[in-house]
Amino acid sequence: MTESTVRLGTGEHLTRLSRMAEDLRGQLSAYRDRLGARQNDFPRGVLEALRQLSGTLQGLRAVVDEVEDERARLASLVDVGRVVNSSLDLSTVLAEVIDTLIRITGAERGFLMMRDESDLRVMVARNWERSSIGPGDEAFSRTIVERVERLGEPILTTNAQADARFSGHESIVAYNLRSVLCVPLKVKGNVIGVIYADNRAREGLFSEKDRTLLAAFADQAAVALENARLFASVERTLDEVTRLKTLMEDVFASIASGVITSDVQDRILLCNHAAEGILARPASALVGSSLGDLLPELSPELPPRVAEVREREQRLIAYEVHPDLQGRGRVALSLSVTPLRSAAQEVQGVTLVVDDLTETRRLEAARRLFERMVSPAVIDQLDPESIELGGRLEEITTLFADLQGFTSLGESTDPETLVSVVNRYLAAAAEAILEQQGTIDKFLGDAIMAWFNAPIAQPDHRLRAARAALGVRRAAEALRAEMPEAFRLRFRIGVHTGPAVLGLIGTESRVEYTAIGDSVNTAKRLQENAASGQILLSREAIEPILGQVEAEPAAPVQALGKRAAVEVWELRGLRTPAPG
Repeated sequence: MTESTVRLGTGEHLTRLSRMAEDLRGQLSAYRDRLGARQNDFPRGVLEALRQLSGTLQGLRAVVDEVEDERARLASLVDVGRVVNSSLDLSTVLAEVIDTLIRITGAERGFLMMRDESDLRVMVARNWERSSIGPGDEAFSRTIVERVERLGEPILTTNAQADARFSGHESIVAYNLRSVLCVPLKVKGNVIGVIYADNRAREGLFSEKDRTLLAAFADQAAVALENARLFASVERTLDEVTRLKTLMEDVFASIASGVITSDVQDRILLCNHAAEGILARPASALVGSSLGDLLPELSPELPPRVAEVREREQRLIAYEVHPDLQGRGRVALSLSVTPLRSAAQEVQGVTLVVDDLTETRRLEAARRLFERMVSPAVIDQLDPESIELGGRLEEITTLFADLQGFTSLGESTDPETLVSVVNRYLAAAAEAILEQQGTIDKFLGDAIMAWFNAPIAQPDHRLRAARAALGVRRAAEALRAEMPEAFRLRFRIGVHTGPAVLGLIGTESRVEYTAIGDSVNTAKRLQENAASGQILLSREAIEPILGQVEAEPAAPVQALGKRAAVEVWELRGLRTPAPG
């Protein structure tokens, strides 16, 4: 038999009993009236017994009414428990609590307040019409509310205006408060809020039974409210965790570095998109497989290194390996391995971060090769993001040097040997030029072209060119001593100073940083007219440094394309500075 069936049966029984008592009283009253006229016909004791029976029935009616009222109150309390525990939505529970309170007590208004940090805050305020009360109409006694919260005990007053406990308090007088009932909301002995009900018009609305009933009601409501609040907190926490999880997944997926995590059994747990691309394997082939199978494929030295990370709980940072990966070929990878720890700082596995250095290493190798072909000073002046064709006019000192006898040597020597011999001479010449911070423009077969005073200004560019020319000749002489007779070659060198246009010459698909101008052609003509081992400098190149070098005038050179002969000097060496 259900609770509702019991309540229904009890109610019907009491109602029938009440009706039977009322009917009997009516019948007895009628009999008494009739018997009044005939009272002389009955014995005196019978009439007295009937009067006592009538009084007993009246008392029985009062008891039945009281029991019926108590039953209604208990039924309301059961309904309260059902209502307030029917939802975990905090706003719904709050409204149901107050509406039920007003219904069972006959209050005009009801307020539910809960502690928010250091103060009580009105969570819901309703009136007898089940309408919300706005903030401007929240006129209640803060004195009573604060006392209930502080003491944790209910307060009942049938007329707050005349209650000595609250005499003189402004809120009682200003709001014309009469009947007030306020009970604490407690959870595990702690006051988390209060329920406040009042009626500003009627005195004596609430009784001790109302206080007892409302206290029991508050116990149920407090639990329901706390459950709803905890549920709301859990929902917020879950939403935040979900948001952070989504964010972490997005970050994990967008990281340019490959990230792989494994547990203590070496089983791979996670693998991001970047790791798939770097290792040329899908995540489905990596996740669930053994890290111990992957590591030797990257490098035979990796397994003991990773084992050391686990045992010593130390990180392995930027360890470079060069494996051959199926589908990618030989690659350059930088690996960092760190212990994977739990919140309690216990090692749960390792995290492997993989960076692909293949393209970086390729570009570095290309730059090293480029630096061997072009002066580092030129490379540093170039901005790959803003390369434009064209140049600017600069005064430079140009040096040309070529190997005499190279053509005839090529006729009697196989190409491999010839290239090897020429490269040794040109390498020695380039070293001498770079030692004086000259810019090597290009190698032209067996010749080398360089200039000074650009792209970085060099006030002593003429002297630097002279020193470089002498250095080229010394280097060639040193090589001659090591070479077989057939490979003993000498440089012919020409040097001239004048204006030239320096910049990027060519097309968008193929450019060259070079110098163009008559001064460059003149230096070339001087080199072509120099004898084996001879260094010829034009007047423009040697005049400002005549006091610093040893040189003799030579026969003027009738350069191709020149109307007048070019005055030249033969450079023999540098002057030794006079002491002190």
